[in-house]
Amino acid sequence: MAFVKAVWRILMAIKDGLVLLFMLLFFGVLYAALSLSPKPPTMIGSGALVLKLDGTIVEQPHQESPFDLVTGNRAPMREYRLRDVIHAIETAGKDKKVKAIVLDLDNFVGGGQVALSRVGAALDGVRAAKKPVLAFATAYADDGYQLAAHASEIWVNPIGGVMISGPGGSRLYYKGLIDKLGVNTHVYRVGTYKSFVEPFIRTDQSDEARSAMQAVYGAIWQNWRDEVGKARPGAKLAAYIRDPLAASKAAKGNLAQAALNSGLVDTLGDRTAFGARVAELAGTGDDTLPGRYKEIKYDAYVSAYPIKDGGKIGVVTVAGDIVDGEADPGTAGGKTIADLIHDALANKDLKAIVLRVDSPGGSVLASEQIRSALMDAKARGIPVVASMGNVAASGGYWVSTAADRIIAEPSTITGSIGVFGILPSFENSLAKIGITTDGIKTTPLSGEPDLVGGFSPEFDALAQAGVEDIYRRFVGLVAGARKMTPQHVDTIAQGRVWDGGTARQLGLVDGFGSLDDAIAQAAKLAKLDPATARPVFIEQKPDYFSTLLEQYFSGDDDDQSAAIPQDWLGKQAWLRQHLALQAVSDVHNLLTGSAIRADCLECRGTLPRITDDVQTRRLIDYLLGKF
Repeated sequence: MAFVKAVWRILMAIKDGLVLLFMLLFFGVLYAALSLSPKPPTMIGSGALVLKLDGTIVEQPHQESPFDLVTGNRAPMREYRLRDVIHAIETAGKDKKVKAIVLDLDNFVGGGQVALSRVGAALDGVRAAKKPVLAFATAYADDGYQLAAHASEIWVNPIGGVMISGPGGSRLYYKGLIDKLGVNTHVYRVGTYKSFVEPFIRTDQSDEARSAMQAVYGAIWQNWRDEVGKARPGAKLAAYIRDPLAASKAAKGNLAQAALNSGLVDTLGDRTAFGARVAELAGTGDDTLPGRYKEIKYDAYVSAYPIKDGGKIGVVTVAGDIVDGEADPGTAGGKTIADLIHDALANKDLKAIVLRVDSPGGSVLASEQIRSALMDAKARGIPVVASMGNVAASGGYWVSTAADRIIAEPSTITGSIGVFGILPSFENSLAKIGITTDGIKTTPLSGEPDLVGGFSPEFDALAQAGVEDIYRRFVGLVAGARKMTPQHVDTIAQGRVWDGGTARQLGLVDGFGSLDDAIAQAAKLAKLDPATARPVFIEQKPDYFSTLLEQYFSGDDDDQSAAIPQDWLGKQAWLRQHLALQAVSDVHNLLTGSAIRADCLECRGTLPRITDDVQTRRLIDYLLGKF
């Protein structure tokens, strides 16, 4: 009896302790919410505006949950909103307090060719205003060098270098593993070039997919070389790309010296030397440490000079995977975006809508939900213009069919007009360990799809017919929007991916231009003055509590990217390591999400994608720890 009483006292003590801990946590959070407030804009002094881009440039950053912020399970690096970066640069070009712009690209991962071209154009505007732009990195890869090429001075660490690899590379194919495991993948698709399902049904790339991507990659790679060559006319770019080993040997293996000899960089120097150079232009910092200069922090500058909002041209962003239901920013939830459009139509005096698309596609149902909401706007006489970013393919093109006019860029990846469905079944896997199934059916579809017993022929035929019907609908939407016959659309559809330049020749897009160009075009369609028309961004606003936590847990000294190697070899290996872990995402997509999809496999490989899913990150950490 004494033992039972002792156990009871221990349990009660634990209970009281947990209650006390919960109360302390509750009142601590309540105090923080009542005492903290969003940080007021910082007073901006003179100096160099520093763009320390530790992460990626994206169309719409993901929103981190309060739980992840509190527990420290944050995304592996930061995402910078493209329009904020461009606005900060353009504002700095006219701001007398900004003496120079510094691009700190040591931990820059990328952002897509179209986005970086727009940032580069903004940097060109600063240089045209006679303000210096200086870039520094230990090692430059393709995306980092695309930005740095627009600088007036490119610095590289003497122990670093420049590695230009171009688009392309290997991807994973799972057919051999699937066969060994006995998994049966049921694929329903329309489109000779719809290669999203190939990793699950083949051991290599099909000839059709290979030829299509060779054409796309060839076009966007030529655009990259044209842009960088124009920005750095004195660089021996072609020779360096063609034979980097020869350039290295001529510099006795010193890659930084090889880049200098080829005119790709202007100066070799460490951070201290670079800082001293910036101090000559922007003024010396307050402390006496060498290499310090007067610095204007990016976040403070963006806060002090926000983008003017509140206009009558609504900008709706479809960024990331298109998924069913609701989703936070950075992922395009069909219901979320449709609700945002409908709410804006009801509560805002909109004269036109610009649909900004940077998505490889996803769920057909969600894509149609977004398109339908846009059609509701058009039914009210509100014109719609689609503005394509890095990628607007498959479901990204589906939503664009609602537009009166489609604006893209030469390096935009678009098209991929095709549909597929894929479901696994495990009857063979179970049979290997002695598990079988049996049962009674009252109809041919009873228990279907039977993931453990195998699909019936009737279900397979019905699923294929459904996919073919959706493909016909997709082709019909494109035909109606682009004023083509369905037969002609089918010849340029079939799931094939196109670069923006070819897409324009085919009539899939109307012209080239940026988001600002699309806003001007929408203003013209709405009979507004493009010179004075302003946008209003129709998007989810972060809740007050999340904003407080973001401010509390994200100080100026917080570095989410400390684990990124800065030397050229380590950085390249790090990037490839994360691309290899795409397998985790591929398996996740196979087992979850919408079964019928308008998605583009190749498009996903054109952007640096560092996973933000918490469970996936935990699995990646586990795998890295093991191997």
